[in-house]
Amino acid sequence: MNLLKALATISSMTLVSRILGFVRDTVIARAFGAGLATDAFFVAFRIPNLLRRLFAEGAFAQAFVPILAEYKNRRGEAETRLLVDHVAGLLALALFIVTLIGIAAAPVIVYVSAPGFSANPQKFALTIDLLRITFPYILFVSLVSLAGGILNTHSRFSVPALTPALLNLSFIGFALWAAPYFEPPVKALAWAVFCGGVLQLAFQVPFLLRLKLLPRFKLDFGDQGVWRVVRQMGPAVFGVSISQVSLLINTIFASFLASGSVSWLYYADRLMEFPTGLLGVALGTILLPSLARHYADESPGEYSKLLDWGLRLTLLLALPAAAALALLAVPLITTLFHYGEFTVHDVLMTRNALIAYSVGLLGLILVKVLAPGFYARQNIKTPVKIALIALLATQAMNLAFIWPLQHAGLALAIGLGACLNAGLLYYKLRQHNIYLPQPGWGVFALRIAVALAMMGLCLWFAAGNSEAWLTAASSMKAARLTGVVALGAAAYFSTLWLLGFRPRDFLRRGAE
Repeated sequence: MNLLKALATISSMTLVSRILGFVRDTVIARAFGAGLATDAFFVAFRIPNLLRRLFAEGAFAQAFVPILAEYKNRRGEAETRLLVDHVAGLLALALFIVTLIGIAAAPVIVYVSAPGFSANPQKFALTIDLLRITFPYILFVSLVSLAGGILNTHSRFSVPALTPALLNLSFIGFALWAAPYFEPPVKALAWAVFCGGVLQLAFQVPFLLRLKLLPRFKLDFGDQGVWRVVRQMGPAVFGVSISQVSLLINTIFASFLASGSVSWLYYADRLMEFPTGLLGVALGTILLPSLARHYADESPGEYSKLLDWGLRLTLLLALPAAAALALLAVPLITTLFHYGEFTVHDVLMTRNALIAYSVGLLGLILVKVLAPGFYARQNIKTPVKIALIALLATQAMNLAFIWPLQHAGLALAIGLGACLNAGLLYYKLRQHNIYLPQPGWGVFALRIAVALAMMGLCLWFAAGNSEAWLTAASSMKAARLTGVVALGAAAYFSTLWLLGFRPRDFLRRGAE
């Protein structure tokens, strides 16, 4: 399996989903703006979305995939099939109970997650209603993650990568055509979440059938493999989802700030998720199964080389993405969101959050590359301890930054906390001799620095002043932004080419 090709496949599928995500956010911004209704929805959606990342994409994937890879490599088809059936049965039962509790306890959950909303009874009641509609999403999407883990372990990366696009299509459809039939109209977005979860789950069923691994949802509380997954999940819930926990705490802080603060952070976070998904999630997805196989095959040298490959690709692609987000904040936000109810003030406030977030983009992506270095070895304790330190540091920075910087301070704390998390993960990988850097890092870093400087200069001069972007027609903004981004990319990659970089230098095969 060519890992660079697999990365390109996943990134291209993720790109489809992200583009649809921006269309979705543009439609939502145009229809609802940034105010009471969107604040209520984003809080209601963030809670099941947080649980999705905690249980589905985070702890569950990191706990399940290494053990599934071990079963597939060492125990044969029959035992692997039983593990899938028993894990599916326990997961479905547990999440059905969690969903019922979440719906019943919605007022308490909203009060805890956004206490500032209690000062506005209308906002508080609307958030409760929306949360009760969106909460079942966690059940559907966790089963989607189970299916995705199975497909990824069998190197079927494209289907799980494309699946999130269905949620965005659901959002777009409900926002454009269903909103007038709901009172208030924002409830259409909550039902889009519910239906999107159903669509995602249904989409993956045919591909599981082809592998003959469609779960049969059997309960066997004596299955040791199931309890190994559960034991790994417990601490991993915290360890792999630290940024999402920080985002939830940030929502609590933001609920006390000016109306619109939650929405400004949301739109900035959506722009951050573009490079994070295309690179961080994609790299983590392909690295985890191959690392787990190298560990099962007792190949520490290949394990270390694979991590080195992932780190180099991260620096090569994440650093220009972070610089571009900061330099093109206003062009990006005006082109995507400055329509209808989304005002100039909303643009400028979202810009402040995006620039602050961009400081930590490299750290956010590195965490997704470095953490699998521990989880593939079924080592949960080390990243959990590091995550706890990062969480405490992030909250200390929240308190320090929120008063002078308002909502942008919350975004900055998230980014700096992620950088601390990544730095400590790297230190521990080196300390435990899990990762040994390959030769050539000094020259590699110098070449990237030169290419970044060239790209930054091109973007700075090509973007121009903010006022022109705020007043330009939408078609002109889109065309100009495309040209500016193309110029920056050309400057960066052509400089790398002149300095000796070639795509073949990053070709690598994964463990079979």
